[in-house]
Amino acid sequence: MELSAFKPRSRLVTKTTAVLKPRFPVVDAHNHLTCLNGRDWLQSPLEELLDLLDEAGVVHYIDLDGGWGEDLLHRHLDYFKARSPGRFQVFGGVDWSKWDEKGNGFSEWAARRLQAQKEAGAQGLKVWKNLGLHVKDHTGKLVRVDEERLDPIWQTAGELGLPVLIHIADPVAFFDTLDANNERWEELADHPDWSFPSPPFPPLMEILDGFFRMVKRNPHTIFIGAHVGCYAENLEWVGRMLDACPNFHIDISARLGELGRQPYSARRFLIEHQDRVVFGTDNNPSLDLYRLHYRFLETDDEYFNYSTTDLPNQGRWYVNGLHLPDPVLQKLYHDNAARIFKLDLKVG
Repeated sequence: MELSAFKPRSRLVTKTTAVLKPRFPVVDAHNHLTCLNGRDWLQSPLEELLDLLDEAGVVHYIDLDGGWGEDLLHRHLDYFKARSPGRFQVFGGVDWSKWDEKGNGFSEWAARRLQAQKEAGAQGLKVWKNLGLHVKDHTGKLVRVDEERLDPIWQTAGELGLPVLIHIADPVAFFDTLDANNERWEELADHPDWSFPSPPFPPLMEILDGFFRMVKRNPHTIFIGAHVGCYAENLEWVGRMLDACPNFHIDISARLGELGRQPYSARRFLIEHQDRVVFGTDNNPSLDLYRLHYRFLETDDEYFNYSTTDLPNQGRWYVNGLHLPDPVLQKLYHDNAARIFKLDLKVG
């Protein structure tokens, strides 16, 4: 039998808790409305989206798709933000492709574009993982995450009061050799372009350590490290970064599989850093996925699938619920995001 045909069913008898509504109103601080492999909500009635969010208990939604380019930013501002201003924030981005054209003046140009994006209605900056992996300057040199010539961008974001939600690197297995020891072999076999071996790519820790230095060097800018600070496999390392950088926060988006297979460590970590964590899903609005997240965060259910597909979609393991205390849930779901993104939302 080929591995692709192996689809084991757990014979463990455990309880299943249906959590239809979250314990507290939710701010989804990391998500998209125009996904490559999801629904394009620009092509759907806005009322349908608002009804879905209402049913899921999501009171505010951070849309990161403006980071793909200013044309998309303006479309999202016009379609979502202008029509429901209290429900959405839309983030802008940096057009790295302009480096060839702008040369040594690129960072200053990008900082000015950030000012223009804010004036148009953008309320944050989204930075994708191509920084550190693919972005090259006008000389063809790979741009390091912590290069000081990028500081005008980060400093301008801080001066404008725009949080920077940043995704650096990817899961550790994506940087490992794609062989029989790689725990995410099946996923990478389906998506070979997600594999970043060194060489030719920089080693993972070189990227992450550069990220640490960059955030620490720009203390007046708020950074949110996507996907549990971009290193969910090592909560001790993320905790050190949180301790060293008061301007650093994290979201939990797309990392139930990592947090849920280390439930004791993850629970301690989220309680210890409860003021610095925000909720996010990174998977296009989905009622089933929201409810899966609520089950994971709120219950002590054991050994369940962390995805809405038949089989776990990131690695062959199941997860355990974290059963977080109510004060931690309220901060993670709502209060931290309301503070960071300056939202005038009432819990009740």
